[in-house]
Amino acid sequence: MTQPKYKRILLKLSGEALMGDAPYGISSEVTSRIAEEIRELDRLGIQIGIVIGGGNIFRGVAATAYGMDRASADNMGMLATVINAMALQDALERVGSQTRLQSAITMRQVAEPFIRRRAIRHLEKGRVVIFAAGTGNPYFTTDTAAALRAMEIQADVLFKATKVDGVYPADPITHPGAEKFDRLTYLDVLQKKLKVMDATAISLAMENGMPIVVFNLMVSGNIRRAVMGEAVGTLVEGEAHG
Repeated sequence: MTQPKYKRILLKLSGEALMGDAPYGISSEVTSRIAEEIRELDRLGIQIGIVIGGGNIFRGVAATAYGMDRASADNMGMLATVINAMALQDALERVGSQTRLQSAITMRQVAEPFIRRRAIRHLEKGRVVIFAAGTGNPYFTTDTAAALRAMEIQADVLFKATKVDGVYPADPITHPGAEKFDRLTYLDVLQKKLKVMDATAISLAMENGMPIVVFNLMVSGNIRRAVMGEAVGTLVEGEAHG
């Protein structure tokens, strides 16, 4: 049997991915499918950390456009990620995975506080660790939280699972001729202002040599393919490729 390329991963899920075809909220069908795919990795012995966004419930940046204080709006967005994390935790436990939910904002009744060493110990024991509430600070996105947690747990790779099959120079829907990048460097992403992750997350990954793989979560089996090292989506890393 082919061995997985990565032993410990950080999976970044957007809140929007949980909506399915709905305009808002959480699709139980989608969370169940994602849980099944994560459970398959669990059975392969992959150590899995997950950071989840909250855009399907509340997006802080959008709220500031209507005059809301940015810090308050971002705190509300972080609380939305906790709701998503609890939904995913429930779905994972229903398919037989052992999980731990850690929150960057203290709420002991529903989640452990984020403690790096404890998180690593959970991973070593085969538990899926879900990191909620972003970094715990306003003005930082959940992309940055994902990059930060990937470094802290010493992950081999950061997977960004989205609704598109990789990174494009322009929106492929409005620009049908746009061709997907198979590989990019961190500097490519920053200089071309490509919509991979925000600049803070990319800079953090670049400084620590953390590879990023962007792929389509909506295609069944893609998480496993990415873990096995198959050419899925777009790979962002340090070295230039011809």
